[in-house]
Amino acid sequence: MAETKTTKKTAAPKKAAEVKTLDQLREELATKKADQIAAKRSHAAGELVNPRVLTVTRKEIARLHGAIRAHELASQKESK
Repeated sequence: MAETKTTKKTAAPKKAAEVKTLDQLREELATKKADQIAAKRSHAAGELVNPRVLTVTRKEIARLHGAIRAHELASQKESK
């Protein structure tokens, strides 16, 4: 009979939490929005190879908006 696998699954190493300033987050947001616009254009023209890029970019933009909002709320809380 066939033997069962005995290899252990290793967890992917966790990334250290990147601490970014508000300006860095906004720059990254602008870059992602430009990437999204370019991807939408190429998708409309039928040149986009992987249309999943649109979904991934949209979610990254949403995460950046959330990070910016959290940063703003933290700064408001500190000022009180």
